[in-house]
Amino acid sequence: MNHKLTETIKPWYHHRWPWMLMLGPFMVVVAGAITAYLAVASNDGLVDDDYYKQGLAINQETARDRRATELGLSADLMIDAEHRLIRVSLQSRKLGSFPETLKLNIAHPTRSGLDQSLSLRADGPATYSAGLGAPLTGRWHVALEDGQHEWRLADDWVLEKQPVLMLRTK
Repeated sequence: MNHKLTETIKPWYHHRWPWMLMLGPFMVVVAGAITAYLAVASNDGLVDDDYYKQGLAINQETARDRRATELGLSADLMIDAEHRLIRVSLQSRKLGSFPETLKLNIAHPTRSGLDQSLSLRADGPATYSAGLGAPLTGRWHVALEDGQHEWRLADDWVLEKQPVLMLRTK
């Protein structure tokens, strides 16, 4: 007797090749479901709800930047990670007296939940400090201004590359 004739044919689901062929589309469906969940559940934080007002405020910010240039302002910012403090040394060629407090805004480029707004108090002549709410790492947008919003110094700070940020007028 022929051995092949007596062998029974197994149903399709007992073979591995149909399962291997179905694995690819199944993985695409799972990846699509995960992507849809992440899109719905996470907040990208990149688009601001009040973009029109921010566009109008640009003119005010450039006026404050020009005022900082007129006063010859510059500042050095350093972080004391051990004590979670930020220290600022302010210099000016034309400013008569230094303010008692300064405002420092530290904004993350993509994650607004990490932003910090600090009120810096004078420690001595033209030196200021404040405690940090959370440790800083990576890239940040930094803006230093007086309490009356007359002038502003701003720049980007990559902490791993620059241990001290030198804010200068352009």
